[in-house]
Amino acid sequence: MEKDCGMWINILSHKLKKRMNANMQSLGLTGVQSRVMHYILIKCADGPVFQRDVESAFDLSRSTATGILQLMEKNGLILRKSVASDARLKSLIPTQKAAHLDEKIGEYLHQAEQCLTHGLSDKQLSLFLEIAAHMSANLDQ
Repeated sequence: MEKDCGMWINILSHKLKKRMNANMQSLGLTGVQSRVMHYILIKCADGPVFQRDVESAFDLSRSTATGILQLMEKNGLILRKSVASDARLKSLIPTQKAAHLDEKIGEYLHQAEQCLTHGLSDKQLSLFLEIAAHMSANLDQ
């Protein structure tokens, strides 16, 4: 049986999740938590970060994002702080624990990306990113 695009994407996704989870396990995180935490740490330098920002950046449902963020809060990685202008909004604040882990997380993310793209030219990588974005847009229709 020949593998189609969907099957290859599934295989790559599974392998990447497995590698990321294995790497991040020593830090007490999952691969997804590490990416979300890294995102929050980077974005909070530019201003407040909210759950809807995480949902949008990672294309997550509200319930999935809630689960990830609740676990991160429980593990002492983030705090949720009410916004003065709207009590319904809660800003996601990374803790010192999160900041302490970020260097190692960045290193693991870089290693995974290097492994994933090893042997690809800049042109091939650029083409892949363009195709992946197009496929994602196709699925949004």
